[in-house]
Amino acid sequence: MDPILTDERSSTSDSVQEKERADIEKTPVKVADVVVADFDDPNIDKDAVLFEDDSPYPEVRSAVANTDDPTMPVSSLRVWVIGIIWAIIIPGMNQFFFFRFPSVTVGGIVAQLISFPVGRLWARIVPNYKIFGVPLNPGPFNVKEHVLITIMASVGSGSAYATDIVAVQRVYYNQIYSFGYQWMVVMSTQLIGFSIGGIARRFLVQPPSMIWPANLVTCALFNTLHSQQYAGIGNRGGISRERFFFYAFLASTCWYFFPGYIFQALSFFNWVCWIAPNNVVVNQLFGYSSGLGMSLVTFDWAQIAYIGSPLATPWWAEANVAAGFVFFFWIITPILYYTNVWYSKFMPISSRTSFDRFGNTYDVTQIINEDASLNLAKYEAYSPLFLSTTFAMSYGLSFASITATLTHTFLYFRKQIWVQSRRSMSEQPDIHARLMSKYPQVPEWWYGIIFLTMFVFGIVSIEAWNTQFPVWAFVLALVISFVYTIPIGMIQAITNQQIGLNVVTELIIGYALPGKPIAMMMFKTWGYITMAQALTFASDFKLGHYMKIPPRPMFWSQVVATVIAGTVQLGVQAWMFTNIPELCSPDQPNGFICPSTQVFGTASIIWGVIGPARQFSRGQIYYGLVFFFIVGIATPIMGYLATLKWPNSFIKYVNFPVIYSGTGAIPPATAFNYVPWSIVGFVFNYVIRRRHFSWWTKYNYVLSAALDSGVAVAAILIFFILQYPDNNGIGKNNIQVWWGNTVSFNNADGAAAPLIALRPGEAFGPAKW
Repeated sequence: MDPILTDERSSTSDSVQEKERADIEKTPVKVADVVVADFDDPNIDKDAVLFEDDSPYPEVRSAVANTDDPTMPVSSLRVWVIGIIWAIIIPGMNQFFFFRFPSVTVGGIVAQLISFPVGRLWARIVPNYKIFGVPLNPGPFNVKEHVLITIMASVGSGSAYATDIVAVQRVYYNQIYSFGYQWMVVMSTQLIGFSIGGIARRFLVQPPSMIWPANLVTCALFNTLHSQQYAGIGNRGGISRERFFFYAFLASTCWYFFPGYIFQALSFFNWVCWIAPNNVVVNQLFGYSSGLGMSLVTFDWAQIAYIGSPLATPWWAEANVAAGFVFFFWIITPILYYTNVWYSKFMPISSRTSFDRFGNTYDVTQIINEDASLNLAKYEAYSPLFLSTTFAMSYGLSFASITATLTHTFLYFRKQIWVQSRRSMSEQPDIHARLMSKYPQVPEWWYGIIFLTMFVFGIVSIEAWNTQFPVWAFVLALVISFVYTIPIGMIQAITNQQIGLNVVTELIIGYALPGKPIAMMMFKTWGYITMAQALTFASDFKLGHYMKIPPRPMFWSQVVATVIAGTVQLGVQAWMFTNIPELCSPDQPNGFICPSTQVFGTASIIWGVIGPARQFSRGQIYYGLVFFFIVGIATPIMGYLATLKWPNSFIKYVNFPVIYSGTGAIPPATAFNYVPWSIVGFVFNYVIRRRHFSWWTKYNYVLSAALDSGVAVAAILIFFILQYPDNNGIGKNNIQVWWGNTVSFNNADGAAAPLIALRPGEAFGPAKW
């Protein structure tokens, strides 16, 4: 049987296909008899009976069609026109609002929804003429065109990380360099990651065990919008997926107006704090703004899904995150705080800011010279830097996750990496890989050319302009990102959790090049964002893999959209600095205060000017956190040895990199983003999946897409209708100040109260620093 099956709607041989499928179904096999992954994969159901023409993973079967129609137009004129328009509008709009507070972000899911009627309208009204042999209207708007448009819209939708380097150089260090410098830095940081992701696709995309759970929601939405029918949906009755999506989307959109604007207490539902608003301990334990989130409940999907949709992440991975959160933030953190370790009682228990010895936000202007270098005398007269207990804990967990990732990868994935390095696409034990093997693949040298070109861009940008960033540090940053791309990518593809390199790159460059904040920002960007971009592109490759998009059109759409998006973002940013008065000033009258630039700039001073040596070296306040590196090495070894002794116990589901990194979004996330996330994940991906599997198979990912889409659309409507006009002045004296919008914040939780409040002139901390 030819493994490429045409879509059932366009096939003229349905009866032949049905006969062939019936023949296949006569020879069922157990998952245990098929080598799908060269490691003990927690996502696979070893007791399930599967067939040759579908994925061994029930999550994939429910969201991804196991058929393909190679005759579908893909790289059509309308794809490029609509996709390029999105690649201009969305990055430009997001970059404009990136500097404003409050802000709004238009994500790829909005483009996915709007592109559907636009593509249908094009198919209906554009005449079917040809220009230079290219048809204007190749026929009905199909799912593959829709996927390619959405990828072009989303690949550069978020603000490029390197644009913050440019903004910080201008605002904090008065360095205004040419557009050529800015463009080369942005392109290099974006596209080096693309080339790495392309080279790593044989490890992160082709194996069936690399399921990339977040993509399954997107695939389910595509197949729902285009009414795709396939075996994995199951034969459960009830309303169709399309109608279910419409109802859930409409409900989500309407509901979000309540927690998002009308009744914000439904979002920050710290109900215990309402009972005792002035009890500091109660507010620290049960609060949401600066507490540990023990109130458990929120009615805001935006808060629940802040760290990713709980409906998309496998329950065993969510359980690891939840266990790590409970142990480190509900047990260890209170012990450290209430025993005054790190002088913690003088600060809030949870905060995303840093503090001085007077209990105020750390003022970096007190310790620097006019050229932003460290003034040691001022530093010694002012204060060391203090962190809230949750912030310090997040640093320790970040250190542990870095070493745990490499240890875990060596112990569990070394065989998989070795096998995949020698396995071709057609040899993969997976229907989707076999279907994709029929398309011409992208040669490795295409990615090599992009890498070499962007490498040269990076060298030129750091050498031709005064960045204080040596070439050896640039190469070291790339080596770090290379080494971690596959280990972190494999963990993300299995668990839906990405381990960040931001803290460790700051730590390394802070010791290697102390006192050079620009170099610190650049090292962090090339060391961390290169890896993050590689995994973003690998995720897009997997989306194309699931939706059967030919690899070469995927390649060109991603490259072109990335170049366009980065150029547009820099253009918008340059225009804003030229035409908006007092941009990035704390008192900017239109709200363009540049919150992200302020955080990025402050981090450059803390890590690049003060440096980690004054925080983590022997004798310093946070020296104890360094031992988390050793913990990160030891615990995966202990877990591995335990699985060898008890191979069928729950220990095989313990994943220490996920335990340490799952809470990596704290800060800016807070505890209440994790607790409801874990509860919802348990309900849907454990209880409902076990007891009502047919419902879960048909609707789970569609529900996730509907909730995400509704919140995204409602947030945009709220912003442009109710907040952006009159500079958020609408309802300032009524709806914005009524009880339902203030009760969550008029308490010790909202005030971020410390356990011990200092009187004016009092200070805490060591005698010398």
